[in-house]
Amino acid sequence: MLRVRGAQLDAARPASVEKRRKLGRWTARENVDRFLDDGSFVEYGRVARPLRKDMEGASDGVVMGTGTAEGHGVAVMAYDYTVHAGTQSWANHRKTDRIFRLAAEMRVPLVSWLEGGGARPHDLLVSHVQSETATFVEFARLSGVVPTVGVVTGRAFAGHANLCGACDLLIATPDAALGMAGPPLVEAALGVKLTPEEIGPASVHVDSGVIDLLVDDEAAAIDVARRYLRYFRGRRAPGASPDTTKLRDVVPENPRRAYDVRKVIALLADEGTALEIRPRFGRAAVTSLAFVGGHPVGVVANQPMFLAGAIDSPASDKIARFVQLCDAHDLPVVCLADTPGLMVGPEVEKTGLVRHSARILAALANATVPILTVVLRKAYGLGYYVMGSRPLDPVLLVAWPTAELGGMGLEGAVNILHKSALDAAPDEGARARLHAGFTADLRRMNTAIETAGRFEYDDVIDPKDTRDMLARTLDRLPAPAPRAGRKRVVDAW
Repeated sequence: MLRVRGAQLDAARPASVEKRRKLGRWTARENVDRFLDDGSFVEYGRVARPLRKDMEGASDGVVMGTGTAEGHGVAVMAYDYTVHAGTQSWANHRKTDRIFRLAAEMRVPLVSWLEGGGARPHDLLVSHVQSETATFVEFARLSGVVPTVGVVTGRAFAGHANLCGACDLLIATPDAALGMAGPPLVEAALGVKLTPEEIGPASVHVDSGVIDLLVDDEAAAIDVARRYLRYFRGRRAPGASPDTTKLRDVVPENPRRAYDVRKVIALLADEGTALEIRPRFGRAAVTSLAFVGGHPVGVVANQPMFLAGAIDSPASDKIARFVQLCDAHDLPVVCLADTPGLMVGPEVEKTGLVRHSARILAALANATVPILTVVLRKAYGLGYYVMGSRPLDPVLLVAWPTAELGGMGLEGAVNILHKSALDAAPDEGARARLHAGFTADLRRMNTAIETAGRFEYDDVIDPKDTRDMLARTLDRLPAPAPRAGRKRVVDAW
């Protein structure tokens, strides 16, 4: 018994370990050991073996079990690429089914290392084994029940890629490659020979939004996975406060000048706690997890650095899914609004913005977590409406002195309201001067102070007080009610 158990460990497989070293990567067991607290790992299925008697393979290519990370319970599963390229077999599917169910029963997060080449074709030659597996169904059923994190540091194709797509958070390194079909199937279907990296390099999947976070190496992936799970453990002691007086200078006086909203998020969050998700996808919005006064929150912000903060289809998808994630796990949502509205024009309509933008409203309108809204500058039209406006019933709705409210962009409103006067202008110069004057008048009618005077906002505040006001409001909110089941599914997209 001891000999069989020992044979599954890295120490008994030096040749396999050396292959990983040559690739500059860790083994499956090393990733699991470095992620978990020392001595906490309880392994399941160590002596499992390939179904075919003429094949060998340590633990049948899957290392899995339970343990703790930073003192908190977690389930882990890692495909072992040194065992038949980490392929999914009849036996190791049974193992993964088991750990996925245990994660749900124990209500602990699941962290998975998903490097592998899809199904193991050798099992097709075992006639008495059914090919169907519950692995993908069991994994999908974890959505909204427990946080799920996937890590890819090499190649993940077919079934492995399917699991990647179902994760709440997918972390990858630059040399990762993902695809729904690997080179053999691509060649059979298309008659083209491609390498895995030509089919689905990490760079493609970062820009498309498949990969949530790109990190330098396996050590960084483990650090980020541990950090991510902290947001799902409830309140902790407040962290150090940034110099919030700097918030007074973030938004430029010129309403046409852009600024990076990430600076606002960093100055509202406890120092060093903001973790941006999908930074290279849907760039008109920033989605970030953070702690504010020790409270874990999700932050949704318009990004004036891209499309002036106008909401397009990718930004809509990014925001909607992030809100679902926060709502599923009881994280309050902080909305930082500075948008001229939804993106306009025939090209954006070809992307289905009508439907995509509605996803934000559906997510926020049906969320049961508290919403806290801060209007930084522009609050125009439907873009503002879906960013935590009054009809969404935020528990706090405040504005900075730079805020401007409008049912649509002020320049566009002037074109409609003063069309006759503008059309009667003797030349383009006169028309431009008239337009600028009408716009200035309309802006004065919709300043933060004027708008708050109509009680459109709860208050107009000094930007430096924003963090404190958010933290004090969060302090007074009731704790989420305990529950045993799922509140909502988190959309895979």
